[in-house]
Amino acid sequence: MAGVPDQRKNGSRAEGGLATDPDLPPAAVDEARLEAEDRKWTPAKIALWAAIALLGGVAWFMLAIVRGETVNAIWFVFASVCTYLIGYRFYSKVIERYITKPDDRRATPAEYKADGKDYVRTDRNVLFGHHFAAIAGAGPLVGPVIAAQMGYLPGTIWIIVGVVLAGAVQDYLVMFFSMRRGGRSLGQMAREELGVIGGTAALIATLLIMVIIVAILALVVVNALGESPWGVFSVGMTIPIALFMGVYLRYLRPGKVMEVSIIGFVLLMAAIIGGGLVAQTEWGAAVFHLDKVTIAWGLIIYGFIAAILPVWLLLAPRDYLSTFMKIGVIVMLALAIIVVRPEVTVPAFSEFAGRENGPVFSGALFPFLFVTIACGALSGFHALISSGTTPKLVEKERQTRYIGYGGMLMESFVAIMALVAAISIDRGLYFAMNAPTALTGGTVETAATWVNSLGLAGVNISPDLLAETARNVGEQSIVSRTGGAPTLAVGLAHIMHQFVGGTALMGFWYHFAIMFEALFILTAVDAGTRVARFMLQDSIGNFIPKFKEASWRPGAWLCTAIMVLAWGAVLLMGVTDPLGGINTLFPLFGIANQLLAAIALAVCLAIVAKRGTFKYLWIVALPLAFAAVVTITASYQKIFSPVPAVGYFANNAAFSKALADGKTEFGTAKSVAAMEAVVRNTAIQGWLSVIFVVLSIIVIATAVLATVKAFRDRAAGTATTDNEDPFVPSRVFAPAGLVPTTAERELAAEWEKVPADARLERAGH
Repeated sequence: MAGVPDQRKNGSRAEGGLATDPDLPPAAVDEARLEAEDRKWTPAKIALWAAIALLGGVAWFMLAIVRGETVNAIWFVFASVCTYLIGYRFYSKVIERYITKPDDRRATPAEYKADGKDYVRTDRNVLFGHHFAAIAGAGPLVGPVIAAQMGYLPGTIWIIVGVVLAGAVQDYLVMFFSMRRGGRSLGQMAREELGVIGGTAALIATLLIMVIIVAILALVVVNALGESPWGVFSVGMTIPIALFMGVYLRYLRPGKVMEVSIIGFVLLMAAIIGGGLVAQTEWGAAVFHLDKVTIAWGLIIYGFIAAILPVWLLLAPRDYLSTFMKIGVIVMLALAIIVVRPEVTVPAFSEFAGRENGPVFSGALFPFLFVTIACGALSGFHALISSGTTPKLVEKERQTRYIGYGGMLMESFVAIMALVAAISIDRGLYFAMNAPTALTGGTVETAATWVNSLGLAGVNISPDLLAETARNVGEQSIVSRTGGAPTLAVGLAHIMHQFVGGTALMGFWYHFAIMFEALFILTAVDAGTRVARFMLQDSIGNFIPKFKEASWRPGAWLCTAIMVLAWGAVLLMGVTDPLGGINTLFPLFGIANQLLAAIALAVCLAIVAKRGTFKYLWIVALPLAFAAVVTITASYQKIFSPVPAVGYFANNAAFSKALADGKTEFGTAKSVAAMEAVVRNTAIQGWLSVIFVVLSIIVIATAVLATVKAFRDRAAGTATTDNEDPFVPSRVFAPAGLVPTTAERELAAEWEKVPADARLERAGH
C-alpha cells in the first residue's frame, strides 16, 4: 500500500507485510483463520439459517400477500428480525469482504491520535451504545407514526428493506471511510474527494442542514418535556449519572464495562421512578415545572457544555446509559407484541395512499412516504455522526461493521415497533390524535364527528372513547396531539397494559413512553452538537489550518458556540411559533435529511470508485439513485406544486392573498399573527429547499464525474489520489463483534498475559 512506512524500523516484526510489535501478541487474528471460521458451515448452522429464512418468508407472506380484515402484529416482529439477521450476516459481509476490506493490524485514529478528549479508544459495546443513541433521534419514532396514514405495508417495506440496502450501507461506509481518514467530517471528505466545487457545495449543505436537524431534535425534546416535572427530573438526572459512569469507568474501575452497566441501569430506573414521585410533591412540581422557552435555553446551554467536555466524561457514558432504556423498551415492546398478539385493523394500503390531501400530512405516497420515514430506513444525520464522534472512538477497523451496519439495523427495529404501536390503536383514534385542530375542532364531540365523516371502512368512533382514552392515560385530552410522539405513547400504553398491569397502569405506561421518547431524542442533540463543531472546524481549517486540530481548545470552543447559537436561534423560533414549530420545521427536516443522505452516498460512490472496486459499485449506486430521485422529486413538488397543502410557495401565496383581502383567519391559522407566521415560515422553507436541492444536485453531479474519471484512470493505468491517512501499525487488540469468535478469544487470552502497564506504555499512552 502506498505511503506505508518502513515496516522493520525500531525492532518491529513483519506479519503479512505489515508491522507488529515484537514485544506484544499480534494486533489482529490471522486473516486465513477468520476466513475459515466464516466459511465453515455445519449442519446445525445450515438448519438455523434455513429456519430464519423460512420464518421471515412466512411473515412477509402474511403481511404482503394475505388480505384479511386484520393482521396479527407478531408478523411485523418476525419479518423485521429475520430480515435484519440475514442482511447483517450476508449482505454486510459482502460489503466488508469486497468494499471496505478492514485490516485490524492497522491502527485507528483513536489509537494513533489519542488525546483523551475526542480521540479515545472505546470498548466496542460501549461505542455501539453511544453510536446507536446518537443516531436514534426523532425520526424512527415520529416518522413511522405519521406515515401510518398511508397504511401499514408501504412503511413496513421501506423501513425493513430500505435499511438493509440503503441506510445501514451508508452508515457503515461513511464510518469506515471517515475512520481511514483520521475521523474527518463528511463535508471535508467531500472536499477532498470531489474537488473545490462539489466539496464546497457539500460543506455548505451539511452545515446548513445540520443546523435544521439539531434544532428539530431539540424542539421535539422541548415539546415532550414542556411543563412536565416528571420528564424534566428524570431526563435531567441522566446527566450526573453519566458523569459518574464516565469517572467510574476511566479512573475507579477501568475496563469493568458490565459492572458500570448494571450500576447505570439501576440508577436510571431509580431516576425514572423517582421522577414520578418527585412530580407528585408540591416542591417538585414547583421546581421542575418549566415552560418551553426555559427548557429551550437549558438545552442550548447543555448542548455547548456537552460538546466541549471530553467525550469519555459525559457523551459516551450518557449515550451508553440511554441505550439501556432505548433498546430495553423496544425489546420489551416486541416481547409484549408476541405475547399479547394485538390484531391490526389498519389496511395494507389505506384510502389516503393514492391521494395527496391526507389529514395527517399532505403529499402522495411517492415521494413523501420516503422522506416522512427518514431515520428508520435512511438518514443523512447518521452520516454526520458516522463521520463525527464515532470514527474517532473505534478501537479496531473490523468493529465498524458491527457498530455502523448493526447499529442502523437496531434503529430500524425501533421504527418498526413505533409503526406497530401506532397502527395497533383504533384507526379513528389515530386520526383524531394526528389531525390538526382546524380539522378536528379540538373537542371530543367535533373530533368524533369529523373522523366519522371521512368514510373510513370499519371506523365509527364515539366521543366517549376519546374521553375514556384520555382518562386512562392521565391526560385531559388526546384530540389533535400532533407530532407523532403522543400517538406512539398511547400505542405503547395500549400494548403494554395488556402485558403488565392492566388498565390501571395505562397512565404510567403513557408517561413512561413520553420520558422514553424525550431521553431517546436528547442523546442525538448532544452528539449532533459535537459533530456540528467538528464540521465547522474542518470547514474553517481549509483557510486557517490550526482549526483542523480537534484538540485545540480555543477553536473547539469558538466553533461550538457558533453552531449552538445557530441551531439555538432556530429552536427558539420554533418554540415561540404561534402555530407550533414542529408543524413549521418537520417537513423541511425530512427532505433535508434525505438530501444529506444522497450527499453522503455520493461521496461514498466516489471513494469506492477511486479504490477500484467497480464490480461492487452498484451496492452504493443503487441507494444513491433511489435517494436522489425521491428527494429531488419531493423538493420539486414542495417548491413548484400549485396545491397549497403541498407547495411552500403556493401556500405562501394563498395566505398572502388572504392577508391582503383583510381576512383575520385562514385555514389552520386563527389569527392575523398566525397568518403572518405562515407567510414568513413558508418563505423560509421554500428558499431553504431551493438552496438544499441545488447544492445536493451539484454534489451528486461532481461525484458521478469523479466516478467516471476514476474508471478512465484505471483503464489507462493512471494512479488515483489516496486521501487515507498513512498506515500506522496497531499495538492493541479487541474483538470485532458483539460475541468474540474462538480465534478472538484465544488471542485475547494472550493479551491478558501482558501486564497492563506494558500494554499502555507500548500503545503510547
